[in-house]
Amino acid sequence: MIRFSLQCDKDHGFEGWFASSADFDGQSERGLVECPVCGSRKVGKALMAPAVAVSRETPARPLAMDPQKREMMRKLRDLVKAVKQNSEDVGDRFADEARRIHHGEAEARGIIGQASTEDARSLIEEGIEIAPLPEFPEDLS
Repeated sequence: MIRFSLQCDKDHGFEGWFASSADFDGQSERGLVECPVCGSRKVGKALMAPAVAVSRETPARPLAMDPQKREMMRKLRDLVKAVKQNSEDVGDRFADEARRIHHGEAEARGIIGQASTEDARSLIEEGIEIAPLPEFPEDLS
């Protein structure tokens, strides 16, 4: 997965994860990339600072956030928590269950789980609306 810094036509900056540059281009052309602030679908890649590897001897520096960004992160964490609390975790059966719900073969409900990049791409191409949930450092421990 590749992380891109993105910017909409109203100058809102945000990040998105894609399997490749071509994956971003394809999703953008189909109108699937949307600004989380204003909903604009006129989104392009913005300049990104290069990632620099840090040796184990060098202590990691925390990212300083202004109060507005800190509040946005808190709201995003709260949103992800609410989605998880109000969804059924179907694990690696996500793609199959999403299709069953989409085709009316299973009860309509919110689900979360894991899907390969290929499965996620296939679901999107079939018109099944899905979205990745961000993972935060505290979720990975």
